[in-house]
Amino acid sequence: MSQLPTIFLSHGSPMLALQDSPARRFLQGLGKSLGRPKAIVVVSAHWETRGGPAASLASYPQTIHDFGGFPRALFEIQYPAPGSPDTARRAVALLEAGGIAAGSSPERGLDHGAWVPLTLMYPDADIPVTQLSVVHGAGPEEHEHIGRALAGLREEGVLVVGSGSLTHNLYEFRGQGIDAPVPHWVSEFEAWMKARLEDSDRAALLAYRRAAPFATHNHPTEEHLLPLFVAMGAAGPGAGATQLHASVEHGVLAMDAFAFQ
Repeated sequence: MSQLPTIFLSHGSPMLALQDSPARRFLQGLGKSLGRPKAIVVVSAHWETRGGPAASLASYPQTIHDFGGFPRALFEIQYPAPGSPDTARRAVALLEAGGIAAGSSPERGLDHGAWVPLTLMYPDADIPVTQLSVVHGAGPEEHEHIGRALAGLREEGVLVVGSGSLTHNLYEFRGQGIDAPVPHWVSEFEAWMKARLEDSDRAALLAYRRAAPFATHNHPTEEHLLPLFVAMGAAGPGAGATQLHASVEHGVLAMDAFAFQ
């Protein structure tokens, strides 16, 4: 099997699991194009820990419905994939070997940053999966360092997925439809990120908060972009980025996906 890329996905609204959209159709085909990994590690924006990243040791991770105000059908979705405690322990060992203090959680389940895209990518729920947290208060450089420490997982047939959102300012969401017009502050940031990723401009990307147009408007807080830097680092030195998908939902959620290889 050829070495897997690392992936950054924008998971958008939890309704992605139910509501037709270009991003949903893209994810439905992504698993087939990637093939079947030995296991999956999802770095989710919806799990933040302090002091360092943590990995889930759950053998049978629960499906966490970490949201409110959505249709009952969404709360009825289960993603009963087996956990991968061995992969989680391997990730912690790699992180510690890279000088990063890492912890573990015995029971952490799969939040919607993990199970929503995975229900579309691998609907049979038969590939072992574990989650890794982002670190509260740590920035892009620290998260790229986390990714670099995890690079060995690719050589072992593990798919590393960073799940967040290329833009994520929910203060600007006011009930717009899924196909609402895209404001310039979203499109300009999206175009800047795409160009810098495709140019492998690491310095600019790590400084995006100062360098990118409307960076803090698109990310009042950073947790939804940090998984991108983990995916970037986990591809190893010299890896390039390829845009796999681009669309915007509700005007403010850029659903871009990138592969690093």
